[in-house]
Amino acid sequence: MDARKNAATNKKAFHDYHIEEKFEAGIALTGTEVKSLREGRANLKESYAKIKDGELFLMNAHISPYSCGNMFNHEPKRIRKLLMHRREIHKLFGKVRERGYSLVPLSIYFNSKNKAKLEFALAKGKTLYDKRESIKRKDAKRVTERELRLR
Repeated sequence: MDARKNAATNKKAFHDYHIEEKFEAGIALTGTEVKSLREGRANLKESYAKIKDGELFLMNAHISPYSCGNMFNHEPKRIRKLLMHRREIHKLFGKVRERGYSLVPLSIYFNSKNKAKLEFALAKGKTLYDKRESIKRKDAKRVTERELRLR
């Protein structure tokens, strides 16, 4: 049984990108960051993952300072290291080098062992036409479901 407790999700990622493949990684966090995540005070809107010197990092993710923290509270937009096996990182690096691919965070959650995990995806950016097309499909689906409910 997969007991996931979501701390933050990136809903905009599914609108802006074609999701090719999903991955999971651990996150190296400080104590106040974990407590802030448990309060659900994180934002992944403009964040991304980056491979630098054979290591994976989460960039631009905002985890708000812990409300009961003291002067040793964490920096909200600091760079956080992601924990994955080296061969998985090398496989990702090969795919990211291809044109148009990027690593987009989808959600931060706590697994059944209460460890903070990041779900991210290998994604390709959508064009404006693709975005419009997906909005049309979503609207059409919503209308048909409404019609079926009324009958």
